[in-house]
Amino acid sequence: MEINVAGLIVIIVLYVIILVFGVLASRFIKKSDDVTEIEENIVAGRKINVFIGIFTMTATIVGGGFINGSAESVATSGIVWTLAPPGIFLGLSLGGVIFAKKMRDRKYLTMLDPFQQIYGNVSVVLLYTASLCGDLFWTASILSALGTSLSVIIEIDLKIAILTSSAVTICYTMIGQMKAVALTDVLQLCFITFGLVLGVPFAITNDKVGSISENTDVWVGTFYTPVTPAWIDLFITMIFGTIPWQSYMQRVLSMKSSRQSQILSVFAGMISLVLVIPSILVGAIAVNADWSNTTLGMSHVEANVSSMVLPYVFNEFTPKPVAIIALGAICAAVMSSMDSSILGSSSMFTSNIYKGILRPKASDFEVVWIQRAAIFIIGAVATSISLTVPIIYGLFVLAADVVFVIILPQLFCVVYMPWTNSCGSVAGFIVGVLLRVGAGEPFLNFEPFMKYPFYNEKDGQIFPFRTFALLCSMVTIILISLIANLVKSRKTKSDSYEMK
Repeated sequence: MEINVAGLIVIIVLYVIILVFGVLASRFIKKSDDVTEIEENIVAGRKINVFIGIFTMTATIVGGGFINGSAESVATSGIVWTLAPPGIFLGLSLGGVIFAKKMRDRKYLTMLDPFQQIYGNVSVVLLYTASLCGDLFWTASILSALGTSLSVIIEIDLKIAILTSSAVTICYTMIGQMKAVALTDVLQLCFITFGLVLGVPFAITNDKVGSISENTDVWVGTFYTPVTPAWIDLFITMIFGTIPWQSYMQRVLSMKSSRQSQILSVFAGMISLVLVIPSILVGAIAVNADWSNTTLGMSHVEANVSSMVLPYVFNEFTPKPVAIIALGAICAAVMSSMDSSILGSSSMFTSNIYKGILRPKASDFEVVWIQRAAIFIIGAVATSISLTVPIIYGLFVLAADVVFVIILPQLFCVVYMPWTNSCGSVAGFIVGVLLRVGAGEPFLNFEPFMKYPFYNEKDGQIFPFRTFALLCSMVTIILISLIANLVKSRKTKSDSYEMK
């Protein structure tokens, strides 16, 4: 396998630009005297303006999983089943209305702060574990996708590609933290947009690609009525599952005002919906292309490489220089998602686990270095998973579902029903995990031990089990909290009576 030297040089230059920009980024936003070091690192001193905020939020969303996954979904299942883009738009808009103002007005540092204040440390540890799993598997899945993309177009070793991309991202995130991540996201979003917009016209006009007005039954898709409940369940998950992530909340909490945090949510969702158009077109191109005369020699479905349909379309149906630039867009997309993910998890560990539980009296200097160490360790673990685990996507799907089923009802209760308590929180956590894990996960070949109504071997779980699990988790939190409060109230009255 001969390495594409020109492509390798372009990618190296891209990585150097992003690394240097990230390292120098913190100088663009000066630290205020009235802001603590930890607040500066986690929420950039709450000085992110609405312009940079929209860019960093959009870049975080439009990551490698978003552009690759959307193209794959359109090419294999059709637009009808490509629910993430509209789900994310609606989710961010609702997140701005429901949570952004309240979270920003209360000046939290992380998504876990209200849990620590109201539910206590046990709930914080449980919820951090669920959130960390989601971030780790998400990061690992997009790193794996990037490595495969680089190996397709540049023909570089997959492990080298993953390790290099990860090292660059970890480096500038450790040094500049939230300020570096936010400002590099602006640059990365420009790369993403330019690369995708440049590549699609060349691919769609290639002689080997037929009119995308054909085969619409494949790339537009058909709706299978018997699985309507499952479709609704998945769409609800895509909408509300966008909200309970630290990477989203971190940007909300970094804005100068609560009003700007709401504007950020809505506009980032709108822009991400526009930026999915190139991926949709790539999916349509893949369906209508003649793959017999390509290096694959067969369609992406027959070759079992549908997950990499976007880099393959650019590699096979655009001039080589264009393909390399488009690959740069994929690299930038992955880095913009990875830095947000590892920064988010490290921020929660530093603020809520280390300083909040293990070392409450830790100095700012100590906390800063603990966060840098956490960024390195979390990034390294995600990289290791991407190199060693063959079923990363299945793990991510399960972890993302757990985040939706568990963290969202807890977040709603702690923000809007502060009378709920740790007993309800822990009980809701257990119920949510059991109901979601019990449904099984086809991507992991994990058979269900709970077969919901309408289950069959062909279609699997048709019942909207995710939404059901979420509602059961929320009801459990409320009921157990009411019972615990009642018991506590009676005990207090009894003790008061005995004292008299």
